[in-house]
Amino acid sequence: MDTAQTVQRSTQQSVEKGRSQHKIPRDVETDIAYLYEVLPQLSQIFRITDKIGEGTFSSVYLAEAQMTDRSRRMFALKHLIPTSHPVRIAAELQCLTVAGGKENVMGVTYCFRKEHHVVIVMPYMEHQTFVDIVGSLSFEDVRHYIFHLLKALRHIHKFGIIHRDIKPTNFLFNRQKREYALVDFGLAQGTPDTQIELLKGLLSKPKRDELIPRKIVSTKHRSVPVRIPLNQKQKAPTETQKPKPTAVNPSLTCNCYMTDRICNICLSRKQQVAPRAGTPGFRAPEVLTKCPNQGTAIDMWSAGVILLSLLSGRYPFFKASDDLIALTQIMTIRGSRETIEAAKTFGKSVVCSRELPRLDLKILCETLRGLRSWDDGLLPTEFQASHNPAEGKQDAGSPAKKHKSSLKSSAELQEMGWDKVPDDVYDLLDKLLDLNPATRINASMALQHPLFRDMTD
Repeated sequence: MDTAQTVQRSTQQSVEKGRSQHKIPRDVETDIAYLYEVLPQLSQIFRITDKIGEGTFSSVYLAEAQMTDRSRRMFALKHLIPTSHPVRIAAELQCLTVAGGKENVMGVTYCFRKEHHVVIVMPYMEHQTFVDIVGSLSFEDVRHYIFHLLKALRHIHKFGIIHRDIKPTNFLFNRQKREYALVDFGLAQGTPDTQIELLKGLLSKPKRDELIPRKIVSTKHRSVPVRIPLNQKQKAPTETQKPKPTAVNPSLTCNCYMTDRICNICLSRKQQVAPRAGTPGFRAPEVLTKCPNQGTAIDMWSAGVILLSLLSGRYPFFKASDDLIALTQIMTIRGSRETIEAAKTFGKSVVCSRELPRLDLKILCETLRGLRSWDDGLLPTEFQASHNPAEGKQDAGSPAKKHKSSLKSSAELQEMGWDKVPDDVYDLLDKLLDLNPATRINASMALQHPLFRDMTD
């Protein structure tokens, strides 16, 4: 029997064994068989039993292995898409090996590679899906969750790692054991003083898929808002057709500044490029406005959005189809005037057709969680119309039916500690959702917040 037949037989046996132990969909069986095929050495060590995650750049599988002491352990196998850049893969591995394995940051156990296929092996941590538990967590659960997320952020930021994709699905949580793990460094970038050598080549360099038509651009002289109608977006040049940049006099000023129009001068300016990797709904204002200088503060904003979901019981809280709508949703919570002023600090001009008031975060979260009545009239009428389940129209990312089913009775809320939530948590939330990245609280300072005064670090 030749090598190819041996591998094929081993692959079939592994899949059949996995199927007998656990009923899995046919398409997942096909994916597992393919993984065994492209990386034959996996079948000699692991029995892959299921696919437990799938994203844009990778798929994650659950596997069992027999250790040298005859015990059996579970592992998570992350199969990176074959088109991933080698430097990006190596940088993710370096983040895991240098910063992982401690302070609630996932480590790495092994790595397998054959040709352009790479699998990163990590310890498997049993965890609950965030969307299934967000409405049932006690306040004490929430306090511990955000504390340990901040510990993980402090740890990676100490190494000069900007995660760029902080969200609940990347922070695994075992509620019973109170275990936590920050995962997925596939989009990570480095700060100017990063200790991760391979991230130094990824400093503020956007990938090809981040080069989108400009929404907001700026010049050396002034900030200029720009809006590109869909019918005016230019097609990408073919290989034989080179783009012809239009020369613009740098001193030339436009006449559409601070208006809702767009002039030819603005259309002829160079497209601004800035990193925008991350998940919609968790991107910071400086990411949405394409600010070129982005740091660890973007991770802190994402942590603030998670805390907002935990306190309000709404997940996802923000859900927008594009960056400008996402920025508008932020304005409905943090205020349009405040957003405009913050944007000026990092060289951006934001135009809003009407003024949106800043909401009281405590009143907002208590109302959404059901601790206050919508009839109190403490939230703007327009906000109530788009967020109140009784109105039958939802704008914050989840259907009304889901919100209604997740609301607890007064007795349940009291038992879970939601009737005694200290103002400290809303103060921390306010500091995490600071619109200005320069003054936004960092992880080290957040861990010293009065909210955590009785918790050991």
